Amino acid sequence: MLPLPRLLLASSSVYRQELLSRLRIPFDAISPDVDETPMPGEAPPETALRLALAKAEAVARQVGTALVIGSDQVATLEGEHIGKPGNHANALAQLQRMRGREVIFHTAVCLLDGRPGALHPVQRENIQTRVRFRDLPDEELDAYLHIEQPYDCAGSAKNEALGIAILESIRSDDPTALTGLPLIAVTSMLRKAGVSFFTE
Repeated sequence: MLPLPRLLLASSSVYRQELLSRLRIPFDAISPDVDETPMPGEAPPETALRLALAKAEAVARQVGTALVIGSDQVATLEGEHIGKPGNHANALAQLQRMRGREVIFHTAVCLLDGRPGALHPVQRENIQTRVRFRDLPDEELDAYLHIEQPYDCAGSAKNEALGIAILESIRSDDPTALTGLPLIAVTSMLRKAGVSFFTE
């Protein structure tokens, strides 16, 4: 078996860092410099998978031999991309469109294994999460946004915090996918790379 190199997370997201830390494996986080603009005609799962790979590759080029995790999330309403709102007005408009409706979040993860002779040099998977938003009045949506200010989140809600109160249901095979890093998929990929989770 090949010796395990260092583990890197290609992300500046505190949410992804917190999730990966649950596995109790030492890692470093490096922010990738990647343009996240969808390509014309690109389907949402393809966008998420492409960007997850691009983020991992951007960090891998900086460090040489390593295991690098990249992840990206794309939210869609009736097939249309929903980006990060960036400000209060855009976030309120997003929540008004989504109330009482189902939004699909595509969370892609990629593991690059930079070791020569690696059996699985590139692993990628897209996890789909279906989220139904509550049909709430403008006053509640506006109040929520002022409290949490989730302007850097696609879908304008932080499900790991107070945003859970504006959601009606979440359906996914990987419970941490919606927060940004599907840990069931990540642990499967790391196992294929030879990582053990239960050794002293």
